[in-house]
Amino acid sequence: MDKKKLAFTKTNYILVAIGMAIIIIGFLLMTGPNCTNEYFEPDIFSVRRVKIAPVVTLIGFLTIIVAIVYKPKSEKEENKAE
Repeated sequence: MDKKKLAFTKTNYILVAIGMAIIIIGFLLMTGPNCTNEYFEPDIFSVRRVKIAPVVTLIGFLTIIVAIVYKPKSEKEENKAE
């Protein structure tokens, strides 16, 4: 199969994998104890769960968007630049 016909390159797939890993880390940061009717858990409003985890998750989604849009230079373009 010709590499020119593929939509993504190896770099694109690596960036998507990195983005997915960052998203998973963000969701793991959101986990923690939950509240019940008998007990209120103040940790649900911690900085880690309310501020840091959503930002990490957003960075992961932005990384995936960059991975989809990213187009590496072709060999012809590199030769012309030299």
